[in-house]
Amino acid sequence: MTHPGNAGPPAVGAAGAATPRPGTTWDSALSSEEFAAIGGVGFEPLGQVLGTAVFNIGYTGVWGCPGNWAVTDDDKPVPSSRWASSLSQLVRTMYAARRSALARAVAECGALGGDGIVGVELRVGEFPAGGLEFTVRGTAVRARSRIRPRAPFTSHLGGQDFARLMDAGWVPVALAFGVAFTVRHDDWRTSFRIPFAVRNQEVDCYTELIGRVRREARRQLVLDTEKHGGDGVVVNDLELRVGESECPSYGATRDLTAEAVFVGTSIARFGRSERAAGARPPLTVMRLDRES
Repeated sequence: MTHPGNAGPPAVGAAGAATPRPGTTWDSALSSEEFAAIGGVGFEPLGQVLGTAVFNIGYTGVWGCPGNWAVTDDDKPVPSSRWASSLSQLVRTMYAARRSALARAVAECGALGGDGIVGVELRVGEFPAGGLEFTVRGTAVRARSRIRPRAPFTSHLGGQDFARLMDAGWVPVALAFGVAFTVRHDDWRTSFRIPFAVRNQEVDCYTELIGRVRREARRQLVLDTEKHGGDGVVVNDLELRVGESECPSYGATRDLTAEAVFVGTSIARFGRSERAAGARPPLTVMRLDRES
């Protein structure tokens, strides 16, 4: 018995190479090496797929300083005001934008009769008329097998890494995201400390800002992987953006914002039902290094 979202490795033809369906013309974003690699594990390309979504992104919390932190006696940052704003709505919007673009690419894959998308690239850029454009691009593939997955898988892995994954007994399930925002009010403790501090010294409040947002993004990535039913996640990239803006509550001060985004592919082993009843393996995070 295989993973509920996947049907295990497909049957590989005698030639061991991808063979497009007769009478069809297809395109792909695969290199010749990637094309050969996916054919070696029993898949063939069907065509490029694309999904886009344009969202107007903005802060939607309540009034007040969104990150006016205080420090307790045990050195743990806590909001200093009950009016401290929540960024949860912004995080939900960022997830929704990515998932909308991905869902449209998956719909194109399904229309082609594909079993999944390999080499998924997710790009975020400014839209000329305003807002942010989220674009998902990849190559739809189909297994040379009579058994079809319940839903198309999505994976950022290119052809060679996809083949290595299959050869090692793993199947991709779905693209997984971890998104987090953190805001820190740059108060007098920081403002007075930095200009007069000794050089080559850690600014611990900034370290805390970056550490906090990365930890939260990683936690969200694990939760997203669990939701897809994956045993682990192969990490593609970590994006980190730090900016600043004028504090809405206190004049002549600023708020520092940090955004962290993890993108990866949740994966599952073949034959999951063979595990002992009740045994749940730990989630793992790993990277597949490309050969130079």
